[in-house]
Amino acid sequence: MKTLMTLVSILTTLLTTAQDFQGKAYYFSKTGMDMDFGRRQMSEDQKKAIADRMKSAMEKTFILAFNKSAATYKEEAQLDTSEGGGRWGTTLSGFTSNNYYKNIQEGQYYDQREFYGKNFLIKDSLITYNWTLVNETKKIGNYTCFKATTTKKVNELMDWRAMRRKARQQREQRENGADDQANSQDVQNGSETSNEIEVIAWYTPEIPVNQGPGSYWGLPGLILEIQEGRTTVLCNKIVLNTKEKEEIKAPTKGKEVSQKEFDDITKEKVEEMIEQFSTQRRGRGGLGGGRRN
Repeated sequence: MKTLMTLVSILTTLLTTAQDFQGKAYYFSKTGMDMDFGRRQMSEDQKKAIADRMKSAMEKTFILAFNKSAATYKEEAQLDTSEGGGRWGTTLSGFTSNNYYKNIQEGQYYDQREFYGKNFLIKDSLITYNWTLVNETKKIGNYTCFKATTTKKVNELMDWRAMRRKARQQREQRENGADDQANSQDVQNGSETSNEIEVIAWYTPEIPVNQGPGSYWGLPGLILEIQEGRTTVLCNKIVLNTKEKEEIKAPTKGKEVSQKEFDDITKEKVEEMIEQFSTQRRGRGGLGGGRRN
């Protein structure tokens, strides 16, 4: 009888520990940028200024607060010393989440974003990733991690290089005398094309939660690294089961929209920006445009 009571006590303790299991993982995100400025004549100082600004926008730190069933992923607060990115900076900010919450039990995520001065709350079903587990390991800090791969569709509209390419193509078509209606159709068709990229994840079963940075989840252990195209997200600090428990809850501020509704809003604004940018460049660089010394 005593042995049975001991086993029940141990089991109860384990279940309670699992239920209360909580932690924080700190991630550093870095995106490689194509700094090919094409035919633009720019000084080295101008190129460096743009590169520094883009580096500041593409290198960020995030905190993933998680338990067994839910997690929040937020950018770490820091002093903003940038000069702003103008219209493009305002547009690109809409592609970054302010507060991403996912609940695995409910199968839903909430994504809070600010876009052109308006707050949006994207609410939709969790993306289900078709992971392939690979028999390959490596160490990240003190944790042994296993490799997994999947593919992800990426809309060209969210690709900075694609946005520049569309603006350039539209400008060149106009300079060559192409019909405006045809140009508009080409840009619209191009914005809807999507590519699949490979995503590589490194997860550790030593932390038994199926959470990860951003929208990623679904592996038998915490994801400590994601390689997605030119972007790498790497965990550099983990804190488990602290005495002060953090409440993990969904954001509530912003106009509630689905992911498709938000994508349509950003698509319309980006295409408007591309149109304005290509027109401005044509006005400065076309026949009779620009200043001559």
